[in-house]
Amino acid sequence: MIKKLHRSNQEWQQQLTPEVYAVARDAGTEHPFTGRYWDHHEKGIYHCICCGLELFHSDSKFDSGSGWPSFYQPVITENISEQEDRSLFRVRTEALCAGCNAHLGHIFPDGPQPTGVRYCINSTSLDFTPE
Repeated sequence: MIKKLHRSNQEWQQQLTPEVYAVARDAGTEHPFTGRYWDHHEKGIYHCICCGLELFHSDSKFDSGSGWPSFYQPVITENISEQEDRSLFRVRTEALCAGCNAHLGHIFPDGPQPTGVRYCINSTSLDFTPE
């Protein structure tokens, strides 16, 4: 069971840089091909930048051509929560950290096998620990 981390917006603003806050807490998006992990190939674990929860292993990372880090599965399915996103005049599935509700990115049904799912994630929402 995941222990939820609850903080006020003011506490998050004190902890995070303005860029990280805008993406992770205010559902922003970094520009494609600009994030520190979109073309990152080191082996290890990607964590939530806000609470440290393990999200993705580098073995599930693939080049989707989108300009954002893309993964076909999380380390543990329960570590990612989903919610409907109706912004930008369309319906998408938003990916959130199950530990602190940070905005990670979006989930699409166009990924590679074995899952056929693409977790399109903002580098800004991630931290990385090498193996």
